[in-house]
Amino acid sequence: LNGSGEAIDGTTTANDDSDGQGVLNRVAVEGTSLVVELGSEAEVDQVNLIQPNGELFGRREVAAGVRQVSFEIGTAYNPGEYRVLAVQGEDTVDETSLDIRPELEIVDVGLFRNNPDKPWDEVYGESETDTKKNGEAFVTVANTGSGPEAVVELRFENDVPNPSENPRGSGIHNSDAVVIPPGDEIDLFSSSFPFGAEIGEEGMGCSITGNDGQFKITLEVRTTTQNVESDFNVQYSGSDAMHDCRIEITEK
Repeated sequence: LNGSGEAIDGTTTANDDSDGQGVLNRVAVEGTSLVVELGSEAEVDQVNLIQPNGELFGRREVAAGVRQVSFEIGTAYNPGEYRVLAVQGEDTVDETSLDIRPELEIVDVGLFRNNPDKPWDEVYGESETDTKKNGEAFVTVANTGSGPEAVVELRFENDVPNPSENPRGSGIHNSDAVVIPPGDEIDLFSSSFPFGAEIGEEGMGCSITGNDGQFKITLEVRTTTQNVESDFNVQYSGSDAMHDCRIEITEK
């Protein structure tokens, strides 16, 4: 079996026969699909995809002249090693394997007042007061793994003005789930108003002399059972009101 490798565009390739003479010329995850390219001289009736548990994930018949088939794996698949079998008649004429496994990482978080170049108006709409934009945040998430993943909930916990351990909906603006293909980096925009006006006694607000705290961002995901978490230090200073507050966020 050929070993898997990471392509420049972020797709994960198990088999890459550059001269095109092999049977399984190229096998790669592209977006939420597994794409299988057959060699120019390949004689194959069907291509089978086997799950990590050994069961058949899917089968694709290969008509005469067809050189590419694909399997939609989505984001509800079981992570692990998948086997691709090229079959002619009763015989497996070629086989390769590919580890399909997402790996999400929170790489940045920021606010409108500190990151005005993000598409805030496009996301939240234009406003004379900027109240909505000032209270929301973006979270940049990278998928450094080899399979797609979907974020289904975004939470801000602990020392933010409006913590959301159980946000209404997904906590992601205008979306129930955001798919992040392997190799991609995407900005998620919040909908729970985490840095808006202080609400209740649980949140931390601003003060002229300064308030220091820590908050946690949690991503609930679909493919893997392990939530993605990251902790940050935060300082609120310069005002008693959140809309005038100086907010500094650093990695913990």
